[in-house]
Amino acid sequence: MAVYVYGLVAACFLGLGFVLQQDAAARAPTADVLSFRLLLDLVRVPRWLLGIASMVVGQLTSAFALMKGHLSTVEPLLATNLLFAMLFARRLSSQRLGWSGWAGVVLLSGGVTAFIVAGRPEGTEYQAGALRHWLVFGTLAGIAVVLVLIARHLELFKEPPLLAAAAGALYGLQDALTRVVGDIYSASGLVGVLLSWQGYTIVGLAVVGLVLVQSAFEGGPLRMSLPSLTAAEPLAGIACGIGFLGDSIRLTPGALAGEVIGLLAVVVGVFILGRHPVLPSGKQHESEAGDAADAPGGGQREAG
Repeated sequence: MAVYVYGLVAACFLGLGFVLQQDAAARAPTADVLSFRLLLDLVRVPRWLLGIASMVVGQLTSAFALMKGHLSTVEPLLATNLLFAMLFARRLSSQRLGWSGWAGVVLLSGGVTAFIVAGRPEGTEYQAGALRHWLVFGTLAGIAVVLVLIARHLELFKEPPLLAAAAGALYGLQDALTRVVGDIYSASGLVGVLLSWQGYTIVGLAVVGLVLVQSAFEGGPLRMSLPSLTAAEPLAGIACGIGFLGDSIRLTPGALAGEVIGLLAVVVGVFILGRHPVLPSGKQHESEAGDAADAPGGGQREAG
């Protein structure tokens, strides 16, 4: 039961953090997209710092969940951060959910429940070899790089979904390594963690993911970025859990059907909620994007 409590509390803090961060990032200079200068600009904004603090609390709580449960169980729970983001954003917008909002809530929460009930994720003693470990890790990292490269060739207001999906893939890897570091700490203590490459890689993934997320938040409204971020992270995490961390799920035809339906419901629910008008609209950048599209050159990114 503790893993579910930790997972949902983490999702709550993550949802609040994303809403506060996007509200601040939407006002940052667009020239800072995909630059570490963006973080230097945002660190002076109190609301952004509050959002980062909330996200850090969410990450730490999710780490506790990962230590007590399996990645394939925790990741779907973390996807419910969008529900909490909707709740906090609704307080800012004073809009009603309506039928589409409630449909998204039912699909997302029902999909998470269906996947966990059908799959019954559990850990095993199986240890994947180095080749499989790096194959899964490299594939997800490569997908993130490809998404960023494609985004760099698009207009600014078309980048957020791809940048957020890339960040989600990296966050899924971060979650997987967090569980590995938890095992190292249990076996060898703090010294073992400091001597392992996983801990330092977590920091690197966190920093790069943060730049990608803030760039996505800066480039457009939250509804353009949060759905792909929320969908990509659990998918990447589950891939790591099953791919090299020894997680197992039921593979009977009925269980597979329930798992696929559950994951599809999560993805559809995420995108329905992500496009709901309750989420911040980012009108400042939407207006800039529209002006750029009307200007000569069609809003293409300036060279250099």
